[in-house]
Amino acid sequence: MSANYSKSVIEKIKKEVAERSANPRWSEVFSNCFDNTLETTVRRTVDDIFVITGDIPAMWLRDSSAQIKPYLAVANEDEGIKQLIRSLVDRQVKCILIDPYANAFNETENGHCYHQDITEMNGWIWERKYEVDSLCYPVELAYLLWKKTGETGHFTNDFKHALETIIGVFRTEQQHENSMYRFERFGERPEDTLSNNGLGEPCNYTGMTWSGFRPSDDSCTYNYLIPANMFAVVILGYMEAISNEIYNDNLLAEKANRLKKDIDQGISQWGIVEHNGQKVYAYEVDGLGNYLLMDDANVPSLLAAPYLGYCAFDDMIYQNTRALILSDENPYYYEGIELKGVGSEHTPKDYVWPIALCIQGLTTDNQLEKAKLLDTLVKTDANTNHMHEGINVNDSSQYTREWFSWANMMFCELLLDYLRISK
Repeated sequence: MSANYSKSVIEKIKKEVAERSANPRWSEVFSNCFDNTLETTVRRTVDDIFVITGDIPAMWLRDSSAQIKPYLAVANEDEGIKQLIRSLVDRQVKCILIDPYANAFNETENGHCYHQDITEMNGWIWERKYEVDSLCYPVELAYLLWKKTGETGHFTNDFKHALETIIGVFRTEQQHENSMYRFERFGERPEDTLSNNGLGEPCNYTGMTWSGFRPSDDSCTYNYLIPANMFAVVILGYMEAISNEIYNDNLLAEKANRLKKDIDQGISQWGIVEHNGQKVYAYEVDGLGNYLLMDDANVPSLLAAPYLGYCAFDDMIYQNTRALILSDENPYYYEGIELKGVGSEHTPKDYVWPIALCIQGLTTDNQLEKAKLLDTLVKTDANTNHMHEGINVNDSSQYTREWFSWANMMFCELLLDYLRISK
């Protein structure tokens, strides 16, 4: 076993899920997925833990947070689980302080990397695609650990330094032309590089913060990525609370608050557009009048806005946007014989992501819709008892990524939410 925790607390929640699941396949898949992340992706080091994504031997700040987040449901029942989450936060802080522009890291300073890219690399970095959400996820996990369990041991001096670093990067990237960040990759997909000698396409000041890449690790078309900025607004609120209540640092709290207001105002001014007589959120904008109407399966997404804590389920602009996303007006919405939902530019056409189906369920208060989505997810797992990255809408035996821990844990999160175990 890679992490020190009580197996009994895991068995207890699996038993509760089995007893309360209307469909026995729900609990069967849950049992495999809930075990799999702890047993196959968590590696204990001398000082902390390292969490691989599954079939890639690197740790993404985003994925690792999402993989471990569902264990908050049992964190108050087992000290080992609580300390495992705290240890992940410690490792994520270390990564942010190594390089806040990197999205994925090595377990040791071994120099391994996905590709020889033109950017400022070091031995710790697996990939250096700058994504706003990479800096949001660890703050969310740290905040939720505190609020769920009362744990404050992860709020160290290094954690505070990481908060200051994040604010500094977000501020710098409000005016990306002043940034030193560049990224180019040759010989791969065009979505894997930034144009304009690694600087990206021109954009205008909006108050929002620039992102080079989407949470799919694909480059942005227009670099003010609205769902990532929504997430930034939420976690800046968390940072304000942590600064006030943990560090008693009113100045840091005020910096977080001002930046939160700047970004939120930018979303309101630039991120909301008229479409067929209704106000909807754009996916990306550039502050020059260009915008993209779409959504991607990866989170943060527009579909995930209430899940992230940015708005309520019944917010009218969100509901208008949701209707657009879950229709053929979204170029990455696919419908076929076996399933329908949101896919991604990152995977083939007509492939729907279980992660997006889970987010669809986590952003509705309709229990019937949640149950139907859970049924769909277990019917289309190709009898593997695990979730995958993308699934062919007409043939669920065709899928990408045999082993994808983030998707596994999103299924667990949806089922816990449906059964109201995690409330």
